[in-house]
Amino acid sequence: MNRFHGYLAQRFVASVVTLLGVSLIVFLMVRLLPGDPARVIAGLLATEEDVARMRTDLGLDRPLHAQYGIFLARLARGNLGVSARTSQPVIQELRPRLAATLRLALTAAALAAALGILAGTLAATRPYSAFDYALSLTTLLGVSMPVYWLGLMLIIVFAVHLNWLPAAGSEGLASMVMPALTLAAFSVALIARMTRSSMLEVLRQDFVRTARAKGLGERLVVARHALKNAFIPIITVVGLQFGALLGGAVLTESVFGWPGMGLLLVESIFSRDYAMVQGIVLVFSALFILVNLLVDLCYAVIDPRIHYG
Repeated sequence: MNRFHGYLAQRFVASVVTLLGVSLIVFLMVRLLPGDPARVIAGLLATEEDVARMRTDLGLDRPLHAQYGIFLARLARGNLGVSARTSQPVIQELRPRLAATLRLALTAAALAAALGILAGTLAATRPYSAFDYALSLTTLLGVSMPVYWLGLMLIIVFAVHLNWLPAAGSEGLASMVMPALTLAAFSVALIARMTRSSMLEVLRQDFVRTARAKGLGERLVVARHALKNAFIPIITVVGLQFGALLGGAVLTESVFGWPGMGLLLVESIFSRDYAMVQGIVLVFSALFILVNLLVDLCYAVIDPRIHYG
């Protein structure tokens, strides 16, 4: 248990250092965006005095290191700053948007994991069959298909022509179907390919042949013995894909008008809302780091041979 606590402390320190690095990169990058944010926020008809006053209110007249120091001091207190567009605290603006993004990302992740693991397992138990070749072709299309293109095609087919689903918004479960499918398409392909590859390797092992020799049914051999031992690389891909789903939510939410953090990020970039952009990217980064930490901790639960030292 002491080794586990030491490993957890080590990962926590590494996560904090990573977040600091992300905060510095984002802090510098948003200030390299073209245009004067004070002018954008003050408006085209604002006088030079109004623009100068706005620049002072935003702290843009101070040196970069001073601005970054103020940002870190606020961050240590759990304060992400104030939105330049709405004059509301960033954390307050993010709460409903974060809930919407997490709802969409978790739905897409569950869908991708279920479909990907099922398809990959079926393909591994039927290698080089028609189903296996069809899965390879489907996963190739899934990996190659741009998110925004797939989203637009789904809107044209199911919203415009068939009128089965709403084209945009977040009213009820029906409005989540197309965004979740669009977001999950890429992850389903990767998870299915990883599951097939890992399962094929495990199915060749001696303990699988021993289980079959004992007379166990094929389904029991695959589910209890093969899939469980093949799960380490699969859960790694699932965890990484959850982070990718958060990033992919930027395009998906923009296409479907989903009121999450991805859409808010696009709006904030165009309006030069420094505090909001920094807050959204930091929240995305923290979620990605947290998911990877949870995946690492799940390894010991899935495979008792793994110990933290």
